[in-house]
Amino acid sequence: MLQLVRRWPCSSIKFVNANSVQTIYCEGVICVSTTSSKQARLFRMVMPDHLCPYGLKSKWLLERQGYSVEDNHLKTREQTEAFKEKYGVETTPQTFIDGERVGGYDDLRARFTGFEKDSDDKSYTPVLMIFAVSALSAMAVAWFAESQLFSLRTVELFAAFAMTGLALQKLQDVESFSTMFLNYDLLAQRRVGYGYLYPYAEAAAGLLMIAGGVAGLIAAPVALFIGTIGATSVVKAVYIDKRELKCACVGGNSNVPLGFVSLTENLVMIVMGLWMPIKFGLSAGWF
Repeated sequence: MLQLVRRWPCSSIKFVNANSVQTIYCEGVICVSTTSSKQARLFRMVMPDHLCPYGLKSKWLLERQGYSVEDNHLKTREQTEAFKEKYGVETTPQTFIDGERVGGYDDLRARFTGFEKDSDDKSYTPVLMIFAVSALSAMAVAWFAESQLFSLRTVELFAAFAMTGLALQKLQDVESFSTMFLNYDLLAQRRVGYGYLYPYAEAAAGLLMIAGGVAGLIAAPVALFIGTIGATSVVKAVYIDKRELKCACVGGNSNVPLGFVSLTENLVMIVMGLWMPIKFGLSAGWF
């Protein structure tokens, strides 16, 4: 689009904002501006009783990519159904760029980032995030209590926070956890009730280790027991039987693969189960 601005002697000037690029240049003494803008049309549900979150995310993503968004609200169920029938789609939101339908939020995200959502993709991310937050929490507590970030107590707290964090994930849906747990845990396969008890035992052991002292001593046999059974089960399923399974370590609805990270979790519990009595004995002068 060309637009007369004013008469002034100038050289080319370019202005950039989130939605467009505008260049002002001179032809003789006449300055004109050109504006190029990326346009997108978005159709999303905005109703009194429902605001589509994926519609909001689609709008946000388009604006981040520099698009000027024509935001069309589908305000009733009837409007939504009519829209879906007109364009032959099953879901909203829907985005159109240059007259071509891109699709929903996942399609839009794939177009701009190359990321394609696959519900079957396995990832260690949930466990690694719990480990990372547990490590930071341990350092924060250690700094508050001892005015130092790294100490033996920091390592103990990291293990205990990780145990409680993983237990919390399992406790969100004990039923689904116990079902997935039965795929590989040797004791749960013989005693189904153990699968229901496990998250509570793990949480209790972690909390007692955070408390330390005599409480940590009480937690030791629990951690040693469940850690030993868990490590043995993982080794048999993954390294002996060569089975490709999902780990129930962050609950029964996760896509975390059963493998080295799962084994590490159990080995940490074994080490803590052995260390806590030794630590208590040293502090009590038993050794």
